[in-house]
Amino acid sequence: MQARWSPSFRFTEFQLLVAPGLLTIVGLLTIFLAPRRSLDWSWSDIWVSLAYVGIVAGISLTFGLRGFRGDQTLLPLTATLAALGLLMVQRLMPDLARRDPGYAGLAAKQLIYLGLGLAILWGTVVVVRPLPWLRRYKYTWLLLTLALLGVTMVFGTEINGARLWLQIGPFQAQPSEIVKITLVVFMAGYLEDKRDLLGSSWKIGFLRLPPVPYLLPMGLMWAASLMVLVVQNDLGSALLFFGIFLTMLYVASGRIVYVSVGLLSFAFACWGAYRRFDRIGIRVQNWLDPWQDPLASGYQQVQSDYALASGGLLGTGLGMGRPAAIPEVQTDFVFSAIGEELGLLGALAVLALYFLLVMRGFAIALRARDGFARLVAVGLTTILGLQTIIIVGGVIRLIPLTGITLPFVSYGGSSLLTNFLIVGLLLNISGQGARHRVAKRGIVHER
Repeated sequence: MQARWSPSFRFTEFQLLVAPGLLTIVGLLTIFLAPRRSLDWSWSDIWVSLAYVGIVAGISLTFGLRGFRGDQTLLPLTATLAALGLLMVQRLMPDLARRDPGYAGLAAKQLIYLGLGLAILWGTVVVVRPLPWLRRYKYTWLLLTLALLGVTMVFGTEINGARLWLQIGPFQAQPSEIVKITLVVFMAGYLEDKRDLLGSSWKIGFLRLPPVPYLLPMGLMWAASLMVLVVQNDLGSALLFFGIFLTMLYVASGRIVYVSVGLLSFAFACWGAYRRFDRIGIRVQNWLDPWQDPLASGYQQVQSDYALASGGLLGTGLGMGRPAAIPEVQTDFVFSAIGEELGLLGALAVLALYFLLVMRGFAIALRARDGFARLVAVGLTTILGLQTIIIVGGVIRLIPLTGITLPFVSYGGSSLLTNFLIVGLLLNISGQGARHRVAKRGIVHER
């Protein structure tokens, strides 16, 4: 006998959503009251913050009314990070607008991106059930991945030395953002279908490889990652794509040799790119010693180092620092602004949120109802975790700076929409896993 999902109040989720609500409102009031008055009292900023809080609360209530029984921590974690991003944009906007009036509407644009992203998340959970057709058309996602990368390589707009953007009329889009998801979906479908063949092998010396026909699609993804590095001059996206590829391959096969060979080949390609391309060479030099050219190529990194150093343990306080001195602080270096105004403790708290987000993602993968959903959850979680490691590592100079965004916190449209789609898919997988566990207990519910 089947019954509809009955409404259920998501009490844990609603309690946890107090955190982004308080952060949004109290943070804005703190900036208003800061002695430096970096942001003047404005009803428009208050309405932006209240609108964001209302949208998030409405989504949680809708989940409860629809009887959705998936994970109750993903939305609060995501909403808290996005609230911090909105707050930092509101705080940075006046300082940036003094330098360039084009930044005056930054907070309103960020709210629009957040609203669209949350709508995508809601639709992925409540309206559609994407996993069956995502798996059915896995080779379509491979072709789409290669097509998007190819179009960007040929027709892309070059900004700051990297060809990442497509100009579509008055709009700009970054295809590499959606490619992250299509890559994960293809890899999950392919690896789940060929899992047994990955275990069988033929030998080249000490290497044991699966049959050649089944290596071809994986080889295409490996080549695509290197093409991003070589043609688009984009070390960050190449590192992210290849990291996703190797993580999912290892999870599906359990063969460390695949990862070892992949890392060696990618390291060799990076060395070649360093020797061949000036932009990548300059990034490496600025990583090692930005003071070689502190007023030109090293200026951004030097200002970031100053900001992090001036933050100390507790920070200067919201609205009391000078992070706008860092070029592109709202995108590439928002973590430096957080470190300056919230200090080491605030920066560590943000990293703790990402850690919890990644842990919940992997927990969802472990409880997924089938192998495909499990691999999709692993891949999507890897995107969020690896992207955070790459950008934070670049900002604090553990690795060369790559220019990708900090998930949910950096300003931007393509990145925000993609990241909310990722969380929506994770919630969808979580909900399917919950329904499956209920069905196994003999009580079948339908959403």
